[in-house]
Amino acid sequence: MNIRLEHSQDYREVENLTREAFWNVYRPGCTEHYVLNQYRSNPDFIPELDLVMEEDDRIIGHVMFSKAAITLDDGTVFPSWTFGPISIHPDYKRKGYGLKLLNHALGKARAMGIGLLQMEGNIDFYRHAGFGLASRLHIHYHAEPRDAEVPYFLAQELISGYWGDREGTYCPPKGYFVADENPDAFKAYESTFPPKEKLRLPGQLV
Repeated sequence: MNIRLEHSQDYREVENLTREAFWNVYRPGCTEHYVLNQYRSNPDFIPELDLVMEEDDRIIGHVMFSKAAITLDDGTVFPSWTFGPISIHPDYKRKGYGLKLLNHALGKARAMGIGLLQMEGNIDFYRHAGFGLASRLHIHYHAEPRDAEVPYFLAQELISGYWGDREGTYCPPKGYFVADENPDAFKAYESTFPPKEKLRLPGQLV
């Protein structure tokens, strides 16, 4: 197993990997590969944390990180970070690769001075990498009631004391909504990939 920075010659392979990893998971089809495609030119993108995982000379995993922010109760914007999509090829899922990739990336993020991460995900997986409910850190999710304990909104203080006793509200960076905001561009991009059947399955969010 090898984890390294993504190179430009990897882009199409990684986007296809991301498409395979997320297809029909959260919605019929997926948009995560387009988010990645567009994010590489976004000023919030962190190239030092754009990582691929290789096994048997094949790219089987990828993760990217983004700058983010939390709006404190006094209106101050507090710097923070997020990550995702994190993708593992379907042939390698449930074998521990995703956790190995994430823990490697978190170590690099901490060494870079990244103090706080929040993201949307399944706590049953992400608790193994140190994440817990963001509400326990008094970080609220913009789309839910302020007093809600949102089960999919998670956070981790990578550097002890970075967040302290602050309280605020988080909204994902605008770059994550690019497919919904530009449906025609997304449709044109998606048409460059081999056709796949979109299915509505139990457990999807949309």
